[in-house]
Amino acid sequence: MEAAIGLSALIAVFVLVLGAAVALVQNIRCADAAREAARLTARGDRSSAAAAVRSIAPAGARLDVREDGHAVRVEVVAPGIWPLPGLVPRGRAYAVLEPRVAEPGTAGGAEHAGP
Repeated sequence: MEAAIGLSALIAVFVLVLGAAVALVQNIRCADAAREAARLTARGDRSSAAAAVRSIAPAGARLDVREDGHAVRVEVVAPGIWPLPGLVPRGRAYAVLEPRVAEPGTAGGAEHAGP
């Protein structure tokens, strides 16, 4: 009886630790994707930014690009992770637009980078 309870607790802890490790890796992937998307958007290559997010971020990640004057703010948000649905991996990045790109209306809006 005690062995069954101990084994159940051990499995539960293992699943939670595994979920936390997956969340950490996905959070890093979101941060990397956001940084790359911000860099590409600042250079004026918006379509490549969305493609970079699709290849770097976890499947189903959402790309949100907001123009803020002469800068761009990028956020990449991935779907929640089982068994930790309240933990949502996300990455944010900020970049200053290059002079030729810093014209109004060049960057902004939101895109979906998932499949």
